[in-house]
Amino acid sequence: QVQLVESGGGLVQPGGSLRLSCAASRANFGRYNMAWYRQAPGKERELVAGISSGGSTNYADSVKGRFIISRDNAKNTVYLQMNSLKPEDTAVYYCKGSWLSVYWGQGTQVTVSS
Repeated sequence: QVQLVESGGGLVQPGGSLRLSCAASRANFGRYNMAWYRQAPGKERELVAGISSGGSTNYADSVKGRFIISRDNAKNTVYLQMNSLKPEDTAVYYCKGSWLSVYWGQGTQVTVSS
């Protein structure tokens, strides 16, 4: 069983930045494909960004050019740098890891509001 723990959410003004972190509880983290999802009230959970075990990345069109996903395998951690935040980025952000099975974190709230 892998535990994923997100941190870094909070309240930020439009145009601001936040960095989310997701720490995994066990070794072999480098073998996991990792991703960030988000779910806004009344909406389905959607993929924000993903990073493969080999380091390839992909992004939702809505965040391209603003968000950057990265990983530090030595720290068992994946990051989501979010810049130029918009009110429509407000959501609970979830970390997902997949290798042999799929694991989810508990989520962290991001609120973009003036």
